[in-house]
Amino acid sequence: MSKLALRVDQISKSYQIGKSDPYAKMRKPFVDLAKRVIYGRSPLLPSYEKNNESLFWALKDISFEVKHGETVGIIGSNGAGKSTLLKILSRITKPTSGYAEIHGRLGSLLEVGTGFHPELTGRENIYLNATILGLDRREIARRFDEIVAFAEIDQFLDTPVKFYSSGMHMRLAFSVSAHLDPEILILDEVLAVGDAAFQKKCMGKMEGVAKEGRTVLLVSHNIASILSFCDRCLLLNKGRLAADGDAVSVAEIYQEGQSGVADSDPKVNEMIISAENKKNQKAIFRSIALAPLGRHGELVAVLRVGCDMEIMVSIEAIKPIVEVSVIVSIFEATGNRVIDIGTALKGDYLTLGSGEEAQIHFTLHNILLKPGTYRVSLWMGRPPTEDIDVVTKATEFNIEMDPRRIKYPHQYLSVYQCEFTHSIITGNASKNADSVLN
Repeated sequence: MSKLALRVDQISKSYQIGKSDPYAKMRKPFVDLAKRVIYGRSPLLPSYEKNNESLFWALKDISFEVKHGETVGIIGSNGAGKSTLLKILSRITKPTSGYAEIHGRLGSLLEVGTGFHPELTGRENIYLNATILGLDRREIARRFDEIVAFAEIDQFLDTPVKFYSSGMHMRLAFSVSAHLDPEILILDEVLAVGDAAFQKKCMGKMEGVAKEGRTVLLVSHNIASILSFCDRCLLLNKGRLAADGDAVSVAEIYQEGQSGVADSDPKVNEMIISAENKKNQKAIFRSIALAPLGRHGELVAVLRVGCDMEIMVSIEAIKPIVEVSVIVSIFEATGNRVIDIGTALKGDYLTLGSGEEAQIHFTLHNILLKPGTYRVSLWMGRPPTEDIDVVTKATEFNIEMDPRRIKYPHQYLSVYQCEFTHSIITGNASKNADSVLN
């Protein structure tokens, strides 16, 4: 039976909003004077600071247990109580009610540069932080070179940290926390500050910590990172524990809630395309509609990685057109084109008389685009030289990760992933005989 790393029992945390402080009366004359200057408000009017106190519950009756060696992700929207929970576990703030038991040395990194003194150098802050975490000077000296090498701040080691960039702060703070052999490591969205290379380095370090049988709690809005690193996940919603279970199931619950509309409420995104300044053209695009489809071909509200999408384009011929091709192009946010589909690619062309209309349906199957926002453009013409109508930004769409399909972080994904097969050869035997290579 696994040893218990921490137990949270009925923890609640409340804050008094609008609560007056001991110096309010001393400041009041200056505040009233400022209001008279700005608003012309009479000092005899009642102050707006009165009767505005209210109680806000950042956490309410949170209970769970974590065993040693577990990697647990904590997710939820902004204001859900994630950071408040970690501050209580790190003994930075006290709960209003309930308690938390911590079994083992705890290392936490809740904000960039937490616990750093701006006037002290990087070297001095390493010793300060490590001492706060319970290490003596001999232990710190033994780990010192490894901490500095991982943080990559050798050149600035004896520079006051007030001159460090946010990335340097984060690298040093993470390195200190991760190299002091904590039995429990708590991280709060700190990897969002670093560049992709350092994020990869940090993920590798955390995986090493987890393989050593230590406990890791990770708060992140990057669901792909949570799924890649964590086996279990906690979902917080408005200060309460909304779900606790395996990472894939909890991430799916969270993403369905974040979509703003349930998958049972399907939606076709249709855009009418303006025909202004196109009176002299032979034909024009009238509209485009996008219909996300689920795994069984049903209309859904959220397009996810690996699902299908139907694109419907309406055109109108102002003058007769003969053997015209229509192409739909999809671009990522940086402007790189990632997908082209068109009638000519299937050997199909349009011929319409004056005033006739046509609707073209395209269906994209198993879309393996990286999660994000994409722009759709339209082109109609006779290749290679005649452009009849071009709409550079007809519409856009979002694609979200499907936690049941994607199991590794976004930074490791290319823009487009094609389906592929692979083989594993062990000894003299191949486990896939489809390969044509010898």
